Amino acid sequence: MSYTVKDPPEGIVAVTYRCNARCYMCNIWKHPSDPKDEIKADDLVSLPGDKKKMRSLNITGGEPFIRTDLGDIISVLRPKTKRLVISTNGYFTDRIVKIAEEFPDIGIRVSLEGLPAVSDKLRGLLNGFDHGLRTLLKLHEMGFKDIGFGITVSDLNHKDMLELYTLAAATGWEFATAVLHNSFYFHKFDNKIEYQNEVAKSFEILINKLLKTHRVKNWYRAFFNYGIINRIYGNPRLLPCGAGTDLFYVDPYGNVRPCNAMDFVIGNIKEETFDKIWRSEKAKEMRERVRSCTMNCWMIGSASPAIRKDLWRVTKWVVKAKFNSLLGKEIKYEDMEKWWKK
Repeated sequence: MSYTVKDPPEGIVAVTYRCNARCYMCNIWKHPSDPKDEIKADDLVSLPGDKKKMRSLNITGGEPFIRTDLGDIISVLRPKTKRLVISTNGYFTDRIVKIAEEFPDIGIRVSLEGLPAVSDKLRGLLNGFDHGLRTLLKLHEMGFKDIGFGITVSDLNHKDMLELYTLAAATGWEFATAVLHNSFYFHKFDNKIEYQNEVAKSFEILINKLLKTHRVKNWYRAFFNYGIINRIYGNPRLLPCGAGTDLFYVDPYGNVRPCNAMDFVIGNIKEETFDKIWRSEKAKEMRERVRSCTMNCWMIGSASPAIRKDLWRVTKWVVKAKFNSLLGKEIKYEDMEKWWKK
């Protein structure tokens, strides 16, 4: 039996759990997928979407560029979405440049965990920062448009976040943030922010920097980072999670899940079409579980569609924050809370 539900506007496809990094906050590398079991390009044909309906699709891993057939996968997925972005540690520069030359209208995001010494230590990847930065510079030199880098913030690198933002602002590259969290996806459940106030203060500084720019997108990123502070303090999400409705996650084995945080499989695209899986009774059960989920994740994959759904309320917050920034006021977390709850 199936029931009526819309196709999701956002998606994440993990093409492998193999990884050349040894990140301190993630144990995927200890649980690599077997190449013979991983999804192939043909398995992804039934995924929903076209460039009019699906806003964003993210290819992730493990490290996606370990796959030698990544171009075939992109060829299937690119026509399904307005924007296709690949998340990578940036180590395999030549492979990344080759893909960028073949698909110049996709996005590439490189993960850097701080400045060189900190990033290499936290990623367990010798000269990883150098490789990542070299990749970004190569893409920039060839005129590749949609490039940027991101950081997963913790007690160990929150100060480096601000210096990386300065680099992004100087180069014009996009800058994404996430905060330390746990998930079955990472095989990690002991990640924790010990120095909440110090880490939150770094995010306050970042928010003030974003609000001082002339770029509207940065003002909304300020709101997203306010949500990260809220998450650091263990508070409920600012907006309801739409995972399993506005977002789907496909793992390297073809299992369809609501997201990469909830360990709940509703079907496998190697066995059934995505449409049948997405409209099944098991999917209905999944959405009920999402509504009662207490993980309070605040990651861009699920936060972005939630922001769009409540855009008017978020925009009111943004206007208040920007107005106070124009007045020269230093925005504090207490201010952000007041504007949101008012």
